[in-house]
Amino acid sequence: MAGLADSGSNPDVDLLYDINGLAKDAPAWFDRVMEYVGEYGLLLGVVLLVVWCWWSVRRRGDEDAASTVAALIWAPLAAGVAVLVNVPIRGFVERPRPFLDHQGLEVLVEGKTDYSFVSDHATIVMAMAVGLFVAHRKFGLFGIVLALFGGFIRVYMGVHYPTDVIGGFALGTAVALLLSPLAMALLTPVVKAVERSPRAGWLVRAGGRAADGQDAVIPESRSERTSERDLAA
Repeated sequence: MAGLADSGSNPDVDLLYDINGLAKDAPAWFDRVMEYVGEYGLLLGVVLLVVWCWWSVRRRGDEDAASTVAALIWAPLAAGVAVLVNVPIRGFVERPRPFLDHQGLEVLVEGKTDYSFVSDHATIVMAMAVGLFVAHRKFGLFGIVLALFGGFIRVYMGVHYPTDVIGGFALGTAVALLLSPLAMALLTPVVKAVERSPRAGWLVRAGGRAADGQDAVIPESRSERTSERDLAA
């Protein structure tokens, strides 16, 4: 697999130098910002999108709130599964980081000693973004845009080849989509049970409303209606 890192007329390496070359021409403060965004910011951004989507769904309280929340739970789980799948892939390919095989790169993050293919960052962020897209199209599109930008930054930082990032995008997308039906079949009944719970129903619907649109605290509601009928009698 060492041929993946060979230079010459390799467009992967050429694109690496073109994108990473932008870091050389940029001010030091801008590189520090890109470093932070590439290491933490984009992942945090997608996580916040998932939380924002959950808050929006539970506040709106639509009939399909349970299935949407189940899909939102699947988003981070998909990222975790994708990273586990990536472990044997990285061990099989054993592709060194680009700065180990190529001179003159502007490396913004030191201490990267693990293998380069497939990019964990690209895998995690894209898996979460696609999982978010399964739950909510609008939020998911924003997440996918963030994931694409994050992949660009990883190459800009000099820690990944473009194909490392593309491989991460493909892996994250495949795991999030292919395992989504199974995940939804397992998670949706659990979330619906939570939705019907008097104490935890607020996690799915604001005010703990059950799927039929009534309050989850049904016993109190019934007792109140019964007392009202008695008074009317």
